[in-house]
Amino acid sequence: MLEKPELNEKRLIACLQADFGLRVTQLTFLPLGADLNTAVYRADTAEGAIFIKLRRGDFNPAAVAVPKFLSDTLTQGTAPCTAPFIPPLTTRAGQLWADLDPFKVILYPFVEGRNGFEVDITDAQRIALGKALKLLHTAQLPPELTQGIPRETFSPRSYSTRWLATVRRFLERIEHEVYPEPIAAEAAAFLHNHRATTLDLVTRAERLARDLQEHPREQVLCHGDIHGWNLLIEPGGALYIVDWDTLIFAPKERDLMFVGVGLGGNGHTPEQETALFYQGYNGVGYNGVDTPAQVDPIVLAYYRYERIVEDIAVFCEQLLDSEAGGEDRAQALVYLKSNFLPQGTIELAYQSDTTHLPQKSW
Repeated sequence: MLEKPELNEKRLIACLQADFGLRVTQLTFLPLGADLNTAVYRADTAEGAIFIKLRRGDFNPAAVAVPKFLSDTLTQGTAPCTAPFIPPLTTRAGQLWADLDPFKVILYPFVEGRNGFEVDITDAQRIALGKALKLLHTAQLPPELTQGIPRETFSPRSYSTRWLATVRRFLERIEHEVYPEPIAAEAAAFLHNHRATTLDLVTRAERLARDLQEHPREQVLCHGDIHGWNLLIEPGGALYIVDWDTLIFAPKERDLMFVGVGLGGNGHTPEQETALFYQGYNGVGYNGVDTPAQVDPIVLAYYRYERIVEDIAVFCEQLLDSEAGGEDRAQALVYLKSNFLPQGTIELAYQSDTTHLPQKSW
């Protein structure tokens, strides 16, 4: 979020002292991210700089347990790569988070760096990302770590497909509802002008979802939101995958759909990005076996359309169902509109679709 949450910072400082044994000398709010349920801070402490993540609402313990497990096992040399995952710090009691109602408090070592849209990603970093995702998709995790992680079903009630119905409802509402708040009114007018394209996205995703429900694919553990904003790149060149709140068991294309469609960060053309990523992804997995990927075009197309629809739905909920949010509202409108730009996510999703659905003229 871009604005401070309603939280007495003295409570947070006391939590860090009591639960983590950290003596805070300075606390700084960091206006980062589009998630209204997540706020982040930097804490300067006698023990060093700390990155604080406050998470309210839905919280799955796997979001901290999985990267911790992967980081620990990779560092110990049980898999063929150094760890591209930042493990959370533990409390005095050995837990991976502390409670500070209404938030979960999760701490990480503070890593100086920029996201993949703030710097140009190098060839080596693209390859490293491919290797990292291959490790995640082939990892053998203890069942107790993955309890509560949702599974993709492609049914109308599944996490992904529910966004399709949500967008249909919003498109109906904006035809007769009046929005006095300026940003809400602008969002409604914009979606009205792009109604045909938005409905086409929903229809395509619905058709593909029916096929995937009837013909299930193999599922692996996916990060679920592996775009350029969730890549942290140190000045020295190390690349880390961050923000694990969207873990899901799904076909591997749930993650692969971010590659080559304008979501992977700066530094390469879509074609270059794809070639470099798969140079890493097609290598050795967590189990030490070299298994080149066979990408399913139907699953890939579905997730690319669904992801855009999900973004539209989330921004509609943020902008049309509430007038709260302050600076986050203006930024959300920018993000919403960016999907429809030339060579934006929608145009690239259409261009990359090889399922032979009738193509919309752009």
